[in-house]
Amino acid sequence: MLFLSALLLLVAFLTGSAPLGHAVLSRAGVNVRVNNPHNLGVENVLYRVGPQLAALTALLDAAKGFLAVLMAASLNLPEVTVMAALAAYLGHLNPPRALYGETPPRGRGNLVLLGVLAGLAVTGALPLWVCALPVLIYAAVAGFWGYVSAATLAALLGFTLAVAAQPLGPAAKLAALALLIAAAWRFKENVGRMVDGTEPRLGEAVPLAGRRSDEVVAAFMIHPMNLENFWSARRFAWLRPLVEKGVVSERSVRQMADSLRPMKIGELQGIRTVDGKSIRCYLLSSPLLPDVFRDNPELATRRAIEGARLAQELGAEVFGLGAFWSVVGNKGIDVQAAVPDLTITNGGAYTSGTIKAAIPGILEHFAAEGRDLKQATAAVVGANGVVAFGIARTIAPQVARLIMIGRDAERLERSATTLRRAMKDTEIVTTTSYDTLKEADLIFTATSDPNPVIFPQHVKPGAWIFDEGRPADVDESVQAIPGVRVIPGGVVRPPGGMTSNIDLQFGEGQVPACLAETLIIAATGEHHRKSLGQQTLTENINFFVEQAGKLGFQVVD
Repeated sequence: MLFLSALLLLVAFLTGSAPLGHAVLSRAGVNVRVNNPHNLGVENVLYRVGPQLAALTALLDAAKGFLAVLMAASLNLPEVTVMAALAAYLGHLNPPRALYGETPPRGRGNLVLLGVLAGLAVTGALPLWVCALPVLIYAAVAGFWGYVSAATLAALLGFTLAVAAQPLGPAAKLAALALLIAAAWRFKENVGRMVDGTEPRLGEAVPLAGRRSDEVVAAFMIHPMNLENFWSARRFAWLRPLVEKGVVSERSVRQMADSLRPMKIGELQGIRTVDGKSIRCYLLSSPLLPDVFRDNPELATRRAIEGARLAQELGAEVFGLGAFWSVVGNKGIDVQAAVPDLTITNGGAYTSGTIKAAIPGILEHFAAEGRDLKQATAAVVGANGVVAFGIARTIAPQVARLIMIGRDAERLERSATTLRRAMKDTEIVTTTSYDTLKEADLIFTATSDPNPVIFPQHVKPGAWIFDEGRPADVDESVQAIPGVRVIPGGVVRPPGGMTSNIDLQFGEGQVPACLAETLIIAATGEHHRKSLGQQTLTENINFFVEQAGKLGFQVVD
C-alpha cells in the first residue's frame, strides 16, 4: 500500500506538471512568455489570446488538479488524496525540466487549485463545506480588496484551518499546510508588489506591448547606490530600524541583496509625449550594491539577464540598463544575446546627445558668475572616447587652454592634433595623468569606468565639474572642496508630468538620459537605435536629440 501511495503521488505530481495550456497556446502561435498570467492577469490573457483559447487552457488546468485527486482517491485513503492535491499543485508550479525542458513560468495555479477542491469534494475525501469555504473566501477578498494573490493566500489559509479541524491524520493536515506554504512562496513577489503599491488589482488594465496604439510599455533596471537607497523600496523598509539597532548586520543585508532575483519595485506613470502617446515604465531591481558589480561581474550579468526576462514577461517592449547595470555583460551585448526577443539598451547614445543641449547653458552660467572663459583652463576626462572627444571639440574654441586626459596617449595626441588644426588660438595639451586636473577651472568628464576616477586631490577650490559619467566619475568626497560645483550630466525631464513611487535621485519628475533613451525607443518604435557595447554611433546620438525635442523631453541644465 505504501508503494502504491507513493506511485499515485508521483503520478499526481506529473499530471499537475503537464504543460497542457502551454502546448495549446504554442500550437496556436501564441507567445506564452509574453502572455504569462503570472504577471499579466486573467483579463489580459483573455484579451491577448481570445475567450476560446483562454477558456480551453483554464479548463485543462482545472482538469489536471481534478484528475490527480480522482486517481489518488482510488485507494480510499483521505490522507493520500489530500497529499495528491498538494503534489498536483507543486507539479504545476515546478514542472521538471528533465521532461519538458525550459518552459515559461507558470501562472498562479488558481485553476489547478479549483480542480483540486472539486476533486476532494466529489471523492468525499473532505466535506463539501471544507472545499467550498476557500472558494467563498477567495471571492470575498478578491471582490473587496482586488488583489488576486492575497485572495488565494487567504483562501488557502481558511482551507488549512478547516482541514486542521477535521478528524484526519497528521499527513493530511501537513499537506494542507504545505499547500499554503507553497502558494506563499510562489506569491512572495506579488506580496512584495502589494507592499510597494505596484501590484495590479482585479479588473485594472495592465499595459501590454502592442495592446493599444497610443500606449507603449518599457522597463528599466535600477539598483541601490548605498544602503540608504536600499530602504527606498517599501518592501525592505522594515529592515532599516533593525540594522540601525544592530539586530541585523549590514553584512546580512548585503548577502540577502546578492541572493535576490530581479523584482518589480516601482513604476513611472503620467509620461505622455507631445503627440499624445502614453509611456508606462516598470522599474525593476536586483538590489546589488556597487561593489558587487566590480567584485562579481558574473553575478551582475546573470541578474541583468534575469531582469530582461522579467521585463519581457511583464509585457515591456524595451529594457534599459541603468547605472552600473549599463556596463555589465559587455555593456549589454551579452544580455541582448541571452534575451533576443526583447530590445536591450544601455542608454549611451542619448546620454551623449544631452551634452549638446547642456554644455552651452553650463558655459553661460559659468561666465555669468564673472568667470572669464577666454582666460579659463578646461579639462576633458576620458577624451579617448567618442562622447568626451565631442565635448572637447565643443568647448575648445571657447577657452584659453584645454587639457585632454585619456588612457591611450598616442590616440589622444592624434585627436588633439585634429583640434589644433581647427583651433589655433587654444592651447591643447594631452596627458594620461589626473594630476593635471588641478590646473582646470572647468572639468568635463565622460568615462565608461564603473568606479569614480576624480578625487579631492585632483580638483582645485572653485572648480566646476560637469559629470557625464554613468555611473558617476566624480567621487562624493569632492563635494567637500570649497567652491566646487558638481553638475550631474544627462538629466532629462519627460513630458506630461511624470510620477513615481521610487525616488530615482535625479530630482522630482526627472530621469537619467539612459532611462529617457529607453522611453524614446519605445515611443518611436525605432528599436534598431538601441545602444549596446562600447561604440556609440553619431547618427544615433543625433536621432535621440531630434526625437527627444519632438516628443517633449527636456534636458535639465
